[in-house]
Amino acid sequence: MSLVRALSVVAIAALLGIKVVQNAAVSTLAEFKPSAAARVWSAHPEAELGVAMTKIGAAARRSQPIDRGIFEIVESAARKAPLAPEPFLVRGVQAQVAGNEALARLAFEAAERRDPRSLPAHYFLADDYLRSGDIRHGLAEFAALARLAPNGTVSVTPFVASYAREPSRWPQLKALFRSDPDLAEATLEALAQDPANTNAILSLADLAHRNAKSPWLPILLATLVTRGDYEGARSIWAEVARVRLGNQLLFDANFNDAGPPPPFNWTLTSSTVGLAERQAGGRLHVIYYGQEDGALASQLLVLAPGRYALAMHVTGSSGRIGSLRWTLTCPNSQTPLVSLSLTALAKGPSTFDVPAGCGAQRLELAGSSSDVPQQVDITLGQVSLRRVNARG
Repeated sequence: MSLVRALSVVAIAALLGIKVVQNAAVSTLAEFKPSAAARVWSAHPEAELGVAMTKIGAAARRSQPIDRGIFEIVESAARKAPLAPEPFLVRGVQAQVAGNEALARLAFEAAERRDPRSLPAHYFLADDYLRSGDIRHGLAEFAALARLAPNGTVSVTPFVASYAREPSRWPQLKALFRSDPDLAEATLEALAQDPANTNAILSLADLAHRNAKSPWLPILLATLVTRGDYEGARSIWAEVARVRLGNQLLFDANFNDAGPPPPFNWTLTSSTVGLAERQAGGRLHVIYYGQEDGALASQLLVLAPGRYALAMHVTGSSGRIGSLRWTLTCPNSQTPLVSLSLTALAKGPSTFDVPAGCGAQRLELAGSSSDVPQQVDITLGQVSLRRVNARG
């Protein structure tokens, strides 16, 4: 049933979107509203195919058997429209489910001959060729997909990403990605939206697509953090960005390493709230405009339960520095564990406790506006975060 499901989620949209028939009204209805087309002319092959493919997709999404009557509709349409590729695609899927790979390939090749621009035909042939070890023809089919799809690589990415979820296909995909780096990057970004694809990404990403600047990395980190896998996200962040974690609790405390991406490095603001930027000499320059509330700098930490001390050197203070505060907040919580004013931190270290059950903590420097806005221009340096002692 997995192959039929793949047909539903990957190819159905294309199957319903590339039909060309003489009757424009029926074609339009079949493309967007197959049931309406059937009411207008139920025996029209385009209407029959639209209804049948919609029912196949619905059954596959529900993991239900496909009624034999649906295939009879497809066969009826095939007799009336012998040049239509869809019936051969359905026959190919049926053959694959039945374990008849030879018949499946013949059906997919027939579909492609009837419509050389059929995206599903190229997809299923690519899958068939690559699974059988015919890399050359498989890559050619994927290349055709990228060439024929309306938006090129962007459009073909879902096909490739769906194909990439099966580990046995990774060696063939690595060969494809070496020949098409843009497709590789787009596929990795698509896969990164689901944390279940983590192993696939780490296996498929070569050195050119596995570094701190890789666009897929922040996407994957965000999905892992959202799922609550903070340690896993931080481990992947360190590995891909080539960070030596050591015993440091706060990354880039000297504000001199902008290479690794957030959230385990600093997220610095440049907005209507204010400006936070790294400054030579291991310092952070902060300008808070004082007109609206908002974050200026933040970093996601993974601290074990215990007591900690935060300290820093504050210079400048051309305005009311009490409007700036450091907060530490657990995930899925709106109430900070601690809120430390910059006024207090300017006088010396402040301590706070991290309780059990708080798997990660967002450290954030934010400004709070007042009735009379006042700009604050400061520089932070010698920032340190250390553990004082474990809680009993």
